[in-house]
Amino acid sequence: MAKGTYQHIRQLWKNSDGNLKVLLKQRLIKWRRQQTVERIEKPTRLDRARGLGYKAKQGYVLARVKVRKGGRRRQLYGRRGRKPRKAGLVHFTSKKSDRWIAEEKAQRRFQNLNVLNSYQVGEDGIHKWFEIIMVDTSHPNIVNDSKVNWLSNAANKRRAFRGLTSAGKESRGLRA
Repeated sequence: MAKGTYQHIRQLWKNSDGNLKVLLKQRLIKWRRQQTVERIEKPTRLDRARGLGYKAKQGYVLARVKVRKGGRRRQLYGRRGRKPRKAGLVHFTSKKSDRWIAEEKAQRRFQNLNVLNSYQVGEDGIHKWFEIIMVDTSHPNIVNDSKVNWLSNAANKRRAFRGLTSAGKESRGLRA
């Protein structure tokens, strides 16, 4: 059976040859200089975005979010003059996944939108980048679309903060 366009795109991302690696490296250089949460016009990975519910119509918004990799540090609290090793500052990992943290950052930046889903688009030694699919629940196109108008319910507001997105459920151990 013949492959479709999205299958070809998925195959390119899975088995990236030299051309895609060079292109991704150039993009990462550009993305490092951008803001932490940046609104974008088109998805970088069209196959992944479409698979997670994105449609190219009004009411859908995409944001690229940069999240710092690695463990988190704690603030030094009035223990000056002591061994830093004994202060308990390092070796703390977040209980949330980086993807969930990225969704929360996007939700804080765009408060009138609701997070639908997200996916990873790249990483380097310091950062990971995620694209967040967000929906304007008050837009007429969304209100009339029966596949996504469930986001308009009051129970689904600010779902990224309550762990109701796919990344949040996965981090909370609700995915089998």
